[in-house]
Amino acid sequence: MKNDGNAKYMFLLSFILYIFSLTVSAQTEISDSLIKVRIRQIQTTLKADKSATTLWWYGWFAGYSTATLVQGTVGALSDSKRTRQDMFLGAITTSLGAIGQFLTPVVPDKAIDSLSGFRENSFGDSIFKLKYAEELLKIASEREKEARSWITHAETGIVNVSSGLITWLGFKRSIWAGVANFAINSAVTEIQIWSTPTKAMRDYKNYCKEYYSGKKLYSQLYSLRWYVNFYPGIIQIRFEF
Repeated sequence: MKNDGNAKYMFLLSFILYIFSLTVSAQTEISDSLIKVRIRQIQTTLKADKSATTLWWYGWFAGYSTATLVQGTVGALSDSKRTRQDMFLGAITTSLGAIGQFLTPVVPDKAIDSLSGFRENSFGDSIFKLKYAEELLKIASEREKEARSWITHAETGIVNVSSGLITWLGFKRSIWAGVANFAINSAVTEIQIWSTPTKAMRDYKNYCKEYYSGKKLYSQLYSLRWYVNFYPGIIQIRFEF
């Protein structure tokens, strides 16, 4: 009788643990699926941002390069001293703009393409990929912020002021000619700065607002996971962190 009581007790305990383990397993599966949803969300943002960044970068580089070539050619072929001065100064200014594209923080990022190569075969793989994806999104956001910072405005401003002063003092023109030169160049560079893509910056802010609660998401997702295995006369409980 005593053995029958123990058997019933073990059966009841096994049944309760089995049901509970199924519940925990289901919750874990939901967590895994949510992690993958967030990975896809970040991948979509990064791909869209890369497309916009590539268009912006090559568009402005091509524009500056073309302007440099045209102004340099016109200046070299012109017999007018005034025209040569204006064209060569303009060519120097636009060439600095083309060179500046290589120095700008907003450049097409090849690292985004490597994200698709990360595996998602296990919970650990998904966490690692999510961590990497979040870091890429953060970097893209910071780059876009930097591209619109006061430092960028100041750097282009120095070039524009110098061009205006050269026109006024170096070429001995009127002050208004120098002001006009400065105004035109400033208009171009400001349009360039304010046309910088901002999708990653906006989406990263919304992502943090939706998923973060003061800590990094991937650190919150590491939690205790445990499993129950049943063998004849044995109950095995295994823990994973």
